[in-house]
Amino acid sequence: MFTFSQLPSPSASVFKNYKRSLMSVLLASALAGCAASPSLDDINKSSVSQEVTTYFNYNLQSPSGQDINLKRFVADIQDADVVLVGEWHTHTGIHRFQTELLQSMIAANDNVTLSMEQFTRDKQAIVNAYLASEIGEGTLIKQGNAWPNYTSDYRPLVELAKTNKIDIIAANAPKNIIRCIAKEGIGYVDKLPTDERLWLAENINTQASPYKTHFMASMHHGDESQNENKFASQVTWDETMAESIVNYLADNPNKQVMHIAGKFHTENGLGTAASILARAPELKVVIVTPVDVNSALIGNSALIGNKETTNDYRLQVITPPKQFVKEANMMASFKDLSKRNDKLVCIE
Repeated sequence: MFTFSQLPSPSASVFKNYKRSLMSVLLASALAGCAASPSLDDINKSSVSQEVTTYFNYNLQSPSGQDINLKRFVADIQDADVVLVGEWHTHTGIHRFQTELLQSMIAANDNVTLSMEQFTRDKQAIVNAYLASEIGEGTLIKQGNAWPNYTSDYRPLVELAKTNKIDIIAANAPKNIIRCIAKEGIGYVDKLPTDERLWLAENINTQASPYKTHFMASMHHGDESQNENKFASQVTWDETMAESIVNYLADNPNKQVMHIAGKFHTENGLGTAASILARAPELKVVIVTPVDVNSALIGNSALIGNKETTNDYRLQVITPPKQFVKEANMMASFKDLSKRNDKLVCIE
């Protein structure tokens, strides 16, 4: 596991700001002069607006709704400390964008780090061993508890990081602990042994917040107590991912972190973004949120002070298919999901 200090020193911050400013000045020539692969060259030369007609396509827009390509986007975010990229899990176009974005960021700045929701803190050593070619992919998948869609959706990112010798932060909290929190509430954290407690953020805020309001509004089943526990588990993810990123930047202040996670964790400056800024308000965080290609440019006005726009960059894609048409099928799916905890063992 990475060893983290709490906050970067003033001298480190000055160095990082100077380096970022210098890189912004040199970006255009750096991109033009690098020995890019044909695929990256195609990315940089592509037209600004891309037609979204399949699940493989995407189109990137600025917060004001202007179409931009990856080269322009990477130039715009040179002074960002953290780039949060939300996703609909298993969406081909979004995963394509993530890989092409990381490729473009590496070409423009060799001090890039990838942070992932899909690996947990207790598996950091396994991830590090894979990046160092000490173990194979099969071992990474099994011992690292990789997600079922790893080979189709996350392999390209990990292999890109490995080839370019950049760090990967295994940012998340272990799933078994998260499920026990969802079952028993935030008090479960106090039962954890000292070594396991380090796998979660030191501070986990379950108090009222715009994020909590947003989360509770999305809950359509379960009583108040159950939903409080579910929020405690949800926010533990966000707080842990945020702390992992902030602690890494404290030790590596010249790095730029690209973090991928489900869109609910990142959109509209809530969740992980808010948790990052609560710990390190001096950091600049940029957010990319997937939206339906046909949706209007409307922010979450109920949560963001009645503003009509969002500060998120918009990744236009085709929305995933509706999962259920019949309520009976939806309830059957929920019942099946509940069975996954039948073998869950929590500390008494």
